[in-house]
Amino acid sequence: MGLTAVSVRFSACTDYLSEAADARGHITIHPPREGQFIMQDTAKYLIHADITADGVVERSDVVGAVFGQTEGLLGDDLDLRDLQDSSKVGRIDVDIDSAHGQSFGEITIATSLDKVETAILAASLEVIDRVGPCRATIDVETIEDVRAAKRREVVERAKTLLTEAFDGSILSSEELVDEVRRAVRVEDVTEYEGYPAGPRVADSDAVIVVEGRADVLQLLKYGIKNAVAVEGTNVPDAIAELTRGRTVTAFLDGDRGGELILRELAQVGDIDYIAFAPPDRSVEELNRGEVMAALHEKAPYELVVDEGDDGELTVTDHPTGVDGADDVPDEPTAAVVDQLSRGRPGDGEDRTADSPTIDSAADDDTADPDDEDDTGSDDAAGEDTSEDDATAEADAADAADDASPNTLGGHVDAVIGAGSGRARLLSAEFEPLADGDAENAFELLRDAEPVPAVLVLDGEVSQRVLDVAAQRGVDQVVGASAGEFVKRPASVRVRTADQLRQPAD
Repeated sequence: MGLTAVSVRFSACTDYLSEAADARGHITIHPPREGQFIMQDTAKYLIHADITADGVVERSDVVGAVFGQTEGLLGDDLDLRDLQDSSKVGRIDVDIDSAHGQSFGEITIATSLDKVETAILAASLEVIDRVGPCRATIDVETIEDVRAAKRREVVERAKTLLTEAFDGSILSSEELVDEVRRAVRVEDVTEYEGYPAGPRVADSDAVIVVEGRADVLQLLKYGIKNAVAVEGTNVPDAIAELTRGRTVTAFLDGDRGGELILRELAQVGDIDYIAFAPPDRSVEELNRGEVMAALHEKAPYELVVDEGDDGELTVTDHPTGVDGADDVPDEPTAAVVDQLSRGRPGDGEDRTADSPTIDSAADDDTADPDDEDDTGSDDAAGEDTSEDDATAEADAADAADDASPNTLGGHVDAVIGAGSGRARLLSAEFEPLADGDAENAFELLRDAEPVPAVLVLDGEVSQRVLDVAAQRGVDQVVGASAGEFVKRPASVRVRTADQLRQPAD
């Protein structure tokens, strides 16, 4: 049998050599043409076909059969050899094995044709019925869209990137708002005479003096913009001058350094109130609730600092904002009461709007009109004493003669007289609005809707309860007992059950 000449150009990329055979099985091996090496990368579809042959055949037999039996079948435009020359069809990959006198394998052809032409080319493979001397059957299993496979890879990779690359970097709406607020508040830090300060220090009537810049930043985070830092234990002259003519609160760390700054500030400046962080903690470490509690429970300077005969200052107590008014001394001196009710000497202005006042006559039914003038209450100053006496007599009569729950006296007997340990909120007509444990009176009053007119409490009326009563607009509070008040709002009438039952003199 004669053989045609075999022309081979050796190449390192021998896998890309294209093979062709004529009908007699003679094979010519052609070198790869330009573009064939990248056919697999540019292919749009892959034709997968299964082949079965009744005999032992080789890869070259299958390739020759494909070229030989499809030649001229589909016309010049779809001739397989021409399509390979134009790089529209890639190499024919054949994977075939033989066993028990039969051959089984798979044919894969890559194409860059459109869907219709690819389907026609795939169908033409099924007309092949012989491979070499053996009968054979070719069935097209599937036509794979390479781009769909790549899209699946892209989707899977995108999922991985979305999970890993963006992990923890997506902010919620609240986090975005907090981040912007934090940035704005930090930018609000200004300077007063070269010292860190909030933006409202220069024009505010009330000033909070803290130790350092970090404390100013911490207060700014919580919306407090009138703080100024002394930057050390040596209080500068500018800060000392600032404290004169203002309502000044010293908010200091709960350590030895805070006490040293307080002594220095008291010698060169003018302090009205003092607030300390909890023991062994600094202001910059406090959260919002702790800061607000400490400032809310600030104590007058005279009640915290004791000035000895030799002029030595001693810090007698640390108001921390945790135990409410319990830290305030039980018996404030007459001098302290007088100073707090009339303002610090030498101020030259009225500070009663910001400064607390102490009413030492806690057992009286009503405050003296002159004292109420100092608290800034015009209505209290204009009350007539005879009207108060008449009111007291009427209340006492109600308590003594009518024990019905529809009267104030009836509610006092039901809550306090019975020792119920409860707190009851009443409307202006003495109708019950809410009821709860006496120890939860603060929360009960704070959250009450509608706002009650009267609070009846089987317990001691504390400064904390009195403050929230004034804030909510409660007219009067009746308790089993009344504590010592650092500040007593003129808008709230405070009495004990015994005072309510006692007829006026």
